[in-house]
Amino acid sequence: MLQPQWQILIAQFAKLSRHQRLEGIKLLGGAPPGQAAAALIEGTAQARLCCPACRSRHMHRHGRANDLQRYRCVPCGKTFNALTGTPLAHLRHKSLWLDYANCLLNSDSVRKAAQQLDIHRNTSFRWRHRFLALAKTDRPRCLHGITEADELYLLESEKGARHLRRPARRRGGHARQRGISSEQVCILVARDRTGQTIAFVTGKGPITKKQLLHCLPPVIDKDILLVTDGHAAYAAFAREAGISHQAVNLRAGIRVRGAAHVQNVNAYHSRLRGWLSIFHGVATRYLPNYLGWRWILDARRILSAETLLKATLGEFPNLTVT
Repeated sequence: MLQPQWQILIAQFAKLSRHQRLEGIKLLGGAPPGQAAAALIEGTAQARLCCPACRSRHMHRHGRANDLQRYRCVPCGKTFNALTGTPLAHLRHKSLWLDYANCLLNSDSVRKAAQQLDIHRNTSFRWRHRFLALAKTDRPRCLHGITEADELYLLESEKGARHLRRPARRRGGHARQRGISSEQVCILVARDRTGQTIAFVTGKGPITKKQLLHCLPPVIDKDILLVTDGHAAYAAFAREAGISHQAVNLRAGIRVRGAAHVQNVNAYHSRLRGWLSIFHGVATRYLPNYLGWRWILDARRILSAETLLKATLGEFPNLTVT
């Protein structure tokens, strides 16, 4: 390179984004961009690689495309790669995926992550929910011992919808009706004393016995002690489900009765509310993804970008939550 060209190149360094500088460092070090993510994807998929159409494992290599090995199924002739059938299929810019996973672990907003990686905000939004599609399913299978349950109510949000089913309101608006109403979405949180937590979006308005019967029986032991507030729906649910139940009368100022209290689940509510405030409003239709995301962070099940990328492909950490 001639000296004048070198001077022009040096002058442009100050305009590079943080991500562009990191990519430049990798290139100078001899590491091709995206190699780490592609190698991780190939290694994760290798153990269970099969044809997504007929599930056959009889295949042969069929060239490479977009940094990934392609395969052709011998019985049905379909071609595929390690991402086919996963939430990350058909997405581009694999070299940025590990950096984006770090943004998720840091709870960065859509725009902040887009700015850091020099991508469009729509791409950042799409990636967020693709990365959380399977990772959010890594939750406890069952709650044991003393289990606390309580509801959290959020104002329904149609953020991002093209056509609203109600009059528009300003950000941070308030419900038109007083108290708990159909304008609010109920989030049921159940948490045992070991910290294992499961959250459900039950619907609009107050919690009902029918909703409790739908959500809780598959994820709780029969011999648990369910501790709740004085809501009548919990007592009716406990009688029908045949489990032990104890209520604390929060309205009367009784927060603790021996070992019975709901302070653990209420503390989780507080952390969840504070964390959701980072995003300045979450669309109700995406709430399950955010609840799964919060569990990933709160339980510290996934601590690295590599582990999160593996979870997105369906391979969860070996330490299972029971």
